[in-house]
Amino acid sequence: MSWRKVSVCSIPVVRTRTCQRWQTHPLSLPGKRHASSKKYSDSILLPKTTFPIRPKNPAAEEVEIQKVCGFSELYSWQRQQDRQKHFVLHDGPPYANGDPHVGHALNKILKDMINRYKLLRGYRVDYRPGWDCHGLPIELKALSEGRDSFRRLQPLQIRNKAKQFAEKAIRNQVAAFRRWGIMADWDNGCYFTFDKQYEAKQLELFYKMYEKDYIYQDFKPVFYSPSSRTALAEAELEYKEDHVSHAVYAKFPLATLSPALKAIVGGRCDVSVLTWTTLPWTIPANEAMCYTPSHEYSLCQFKTTGQLYILAAERVEGTAQVLGTSLDVLNTFPGSTLEGSTCQHPSIHGKVSPLLPAYHVSMAKGTGLVHTAPAHGMEDYTVALAFQLPVFTMVDEDGRYTDQAGPHLNGKNIFTDGNETVVEQLRSAGHLVHEQNYKHSYPYDWRTKKPVFIRASLQWFVNTNSIKDRAVDLIDGVRMYPEGTAANSLKAWVSTRNYWCISRQRVWGVPIPVFYHKESGKPFLTKESVDHVVSLVRREGTDCWWTLPMEELLPDDVIRKAGYRDVSEFDKGADILDIWFDSGVSWAATLEDSGGVADMYLEGKDQHGGWFQSSLLTSVAVRDSAPYRCVFVHGFAMAEDGTKMSKSLGNVVDPNLVVSGGKNRDKHPAYGADVLRWWVAGSDVHSHVYIGNNILNTARDTVLKVRRILRFLLGNLSGFSPAEHTVPYHQLRPVDQYMLHVLYQYAQKVTDAYENFHFTKVQYLTLGLVTKELSSLYLNITKDRLYCDDQTSTGRRGCQTVQFHILDVLTKTLAPVLPHLAEEIYLHHTCLGEEVASVFKSGWFESDPAWYRPNLEPLWGVADDVRDAFNRQIESADPRLYDVAIFASSTAYDILKVLQSEETSCTSDLCEMMMSSFVSLHREDHQENSPLAVSEQTVSQVSQHECVISEADGSKRTATFTLHVSPASHQKCERCRKYVAASPTTPCDRCLAVMADSWAT
Repeated sequence: MSWRKVSVCSIPVVRTRTCQRWQTHPLSLPGKRHASSKKYSDSILLPKTTFPIRPKNPAAEEVEIQKVCGFSELYSWQRQQDRQKHFVLHDGPPYANGDPHVGHALNKILKDMINRYKLLRGYRVDYRPGWDCHGLPIELKALSEGRDSFRRLQPLQIRNKAKQFAEKAIRNQVAAFRRWGIMADWDNGCYFTFDKQYEAKQLELFYKMYEKDYIYQDFKPVFYSPSSRTALAEAELEYKEDHVSHAVYAKFPLATLSPALKAIVGGRCDVSVLTWTTLPWTIPANEAMCYTPSHEYSLCQFKTTGQLYILAAERVEGTAQVLGTSLDVLNTFPGSTLEGSTCQHPSIHGKVSPLLPAYHVSMAKGTGLVHTAPAHGMEDYTVALAFQLPVFTMVDEDGRYTDQAGPHLNGKNIFTDGNETVVEQLRSAGHLVHEQNYKHSYPYDWRTKKPVFIRASLQWFVNTNSIKDRAVDLIDGVRMYPEGTAANSLKAWVSTRNYWCISRQRVWGVPIPVFYHKESGKPFLTKESVDHVVSLVRREGTDCWWTLPMEELLPDDVIRKAGYRDVSEFDKGADILDIWFDSGVSWAATLEDSGGVADMYLEGKDQHGGWFQSSLLTSVAVRDSAPYRCVFVHGFAMAEDGTKMSKSLGNVVDPNLVVSGGKNRDKHPAYGADVLRWWVAGSDVHSHVYIGNNILNTARDTVLKVRRILRFLLGNLSGFSPAEHTVPYHQLRPVDQYMLHVLYQYAQKVTDAYENFHFTKVQYLTLGLVTKELSSLYLNITKDRLYCDDQTSTGRRGCQTVQFHILDVLTKTLAPVLPHLAEEIYLHHTCLGEEVASVFKSGWFESDPAWYRPNLEPLWGVADDVRDAFNRQIESADPRLYDVAIFASSTAYDILKVLQSEETSCTSDLCEMMMSSFVSLHREDHQENSPLAVSEQTVSQVSQHECVISEADGSKRTATFTLHVSPASHQKCERCRKYVAASPTTPCDRCLAVMADSWAT
């Protein structure tokens, strides 16, 4: 039967040992019989603490701890301290558009763990929680609450509704963030993008970029959402992978042929170019057919119909398979042969489209000939600029054809009946070759979850093309987490962005401060006009754009200085700024004290295309530098089975329910905020972050395990005063010195993990220390010393000294992650003075370099091997039932001799390590003469083993030892429970002496 290791948390009785120095001199209690009215247990120094083993009501108790320990005042307190080091964590503003969700918890708790760690390390933390208060997400939700229509309400009505909705959402989110223990000045230290001063700063920055020609107005294609009725930026899109389009293969008959092409075609007049498109609705806007001059093209004949088509040579086989026919290749020629040719428009009679060279044409699919509609494609627009093609749109803001598309299409939706009408027109005209339902990735409005399209319109843009190279270079100087992938992702986003559309056709936001000359349509935007609007915004907020008359928005002196006569010549602009521009200038609006630079930005990985990028671009444009020194990127929360959270699937985790519980406590128990925080710390936050009942239950159980260890340490320190009872290092026993060595290494590693924001490593290291080094070893083997030695003995005080340091290091290590638990420990910590009101006001732990003793590792490595061999050999789970003789080779013996100088002992460090009643230590060659070895009747088991000795240079060697295990040779002491007494009715000598001293007093 093998021995099982018993952890400190599961031992219901006191484990003790006897003392060697009293063994040979039996003492009796003067004037008292051993069986006196006083019980032996009265003299046992069991742990004493008011700290509960587990919270009865985690939610309520945490709230009380927050009140008692001043959670709400901590941020303001530390801001008032005179500290040399400063740490600025700039809060990326979450949308004020709904209740707090698990993504908020992941983000805010990560930030708080970093802030609390920096506070403990002596930094003055600058953290202002912010909210992105404008934009379509808020506007749509505000309108949906009252089922109001954007078209039926006036701008100010919409703005009022949106603001009220945002303010309500902010209140709900603040309440949750407070409850999770997030350290901030929630009453006076937050920022909001609808704040007057913020909006004014944003407009100032807008003009600075305009003045430098980084902002301009142009008519070009942008992503447009008919469901939102506004232009969108790339960051506002999501791609649906299973979108199905009604795709077509259509023919464009050749109208005129270049001389080279005419020579190839000969006298044939029925030749067409063949194109494929997933957007048939764009064909009415066709202005060209593009090819790649560097590829070869073929003249092919359909075997079934005899019709002649031109398509890319390498697309012949793939196209034939899709069409379900065979194609005979009649001739193959360079793509440049097509230059100068034109084709007939398939749906507009009399219109011809030129064949033009373009290098965006792909050979991965389609026919190698791309139908080009400049108003509805980014590459198409580039071709139009190069060849001066018209950019003409016949689709309105609702995604419907205008009357310019003709009577058959007017008013029809491009995604439904309008698309089908175009397909039917192609069929009727004989230009439809093939149609198919094609599944592919397609952009959707990430707010409305409906498809978008590309539409040319007059918008305002940031010329990122002139900024991005410098921005990419600056990323190399930013510390990115996770290393490598985060920087590469941000670079990819920035480097591929040629322009940024910053105008939106809504009303809940910051207006673009531009006026338009009625006659010419030209924008009017001067420093004086913007300065005046900024002054109005500082005073009244951006509502003034809709409440004040034109005469106040655009004064006469500003108009006349620009050479105009009267305000009646102008109209004010109707667009607002993109919310990514709102939040992207937060570094300028909120980081004045730190020079507009933050030590850290921390957000989800979607912000590569959002806030990380917009902040970088605006900062580079205005001052040629990055707004952050470090960027930390986290992943998204997922259900524990790996699926995306969805209300329809019923797997959405509500953090408020996790913390406070629900009405049905069996289904929704109250885990408390610390368990939620422990979940964050233990997650691989740079990847997908999984959460669910099983994961939360594991987190809760682990926190309770750690709590039990902390409670045990608190109890063992009862009656200990660090100022009076601390034992000097050189007087500590070897096992205590080794434990401080382990603690020192842990302290260095866990500090390094915090410095690099590796919270999973903090958790891993802590659980390793708690379960392996403390629960299974140190706290287990030293119980006898703590419980049964004299209260003032050096051995007991030394153990308390070590445990005091352990508790200090553990509490402060856990404090950033589990602030409620850490503060609760301080409330019950009897060794601290009353002046220590909070763990977060006490500073980081100190680990003395003198504790670092690598020369102790070989000693404890051998001792641990011997202990493990002994535990495997004995049949009972109680090692006190046995005596053990160790016969070690010379190398092992010399090492173990440090732990036991006597040949046989019940008080040595080796005996304490083994937890047996007696230990005898001999050289291997003395085995034959050993009394234990000679008496076969007393020796129950003999076994041979090897141990590994690690040298200072990293090399390893083996040594041998033999164990002779015997039943305990002495009687059981009823006080310490070890078999070291001479008589079953009399305690052992150590216990007699301790009782004599304690009962005499």
